[in-house]
Amino acid sequence: MTKHLLASLIALSFSTSVLAQDDVKPFTMEGELGFISTTGNTETTSITAGINAHQELEMWSNDYIVEGLYKRETVEGEDGEDVEFTSAQKFFASAQGNYKLDNPDYRLFLFSSYEDDRLSNFDYQATVAAGWNQKVLQNKRHTLEYSIGPGYTFVETQEGVEQNSAIVRASGAYSWKISDTAKFTQTVSTEVGSENTKSRAESALTATISGNLSMRISFKMDHNSNVSNDIDKLDTETSVSLVYNFF
Repeated sequence: MTKHLLASLIALSFSTSVLAQDDVKPFTMEGELGFISTTGNTETTSITAGINAHQELEMWSNDYIVEGLYKRETVEGEDGEDVEFTSAQKFFASAQGNYKLDNPDYRLFLFSSYEDDRLSNFDYQATVAAGWNQKVLQNKRHTLEYSIGPGYTFVETQEGVEQNSAIVRASGAYSWKISDTAKFTQTVSTEVGSENTKSRAESALTATISGNLSMRISFKMDHNSNVSNDIDKLDTETSVSLVYNFF
């Protein structure tokens, strides 16, 4: 399967949900941008960007995520000359559609994701999964939901070796509205397969600055259990960024 076909799986979740309901319900979308530049003995430029959207239809509850990270560094080599290199370049996108049953807190989910991390062990990682989703808590301050089900992952290493396998995917999302201007969110996911176990987690604290503009501090972790000896299994990212709520 080509990269184009893998990426199109994300669009499939969106198109399915749109066809399910013509009457558009509330839609929220926020954009995030972070930029860090340092000079001196080490010069770095780091950019993070992302879009996070939620769509609530009569029969579907959908979530869409697009994230990107780019980091460039310049250091002085042993010969005194500046050496410039890219130390991070990552793209991630996912979509999950939750089909509501008679009890709207009980849903069946469809999930797809695609990740391209140029400096990891993998050329790309893509996942499709389906199963059970349940919202176990929802009030004015707190929301909590989880998903679990079987799926399949399409993986190619930087050496061109395919590591496709069946998986079991589990995820959870928690949100705590601390006040009218502050919110804490926590997301976790794991994809357990015979070739590799891939896990992601993000903790984020968002505070409103003015109107639709907020500031976010986040900590992300990406872990792969099966990588080359010269590659770290765990990648972490700490960022401070501005967030704009479009809807």
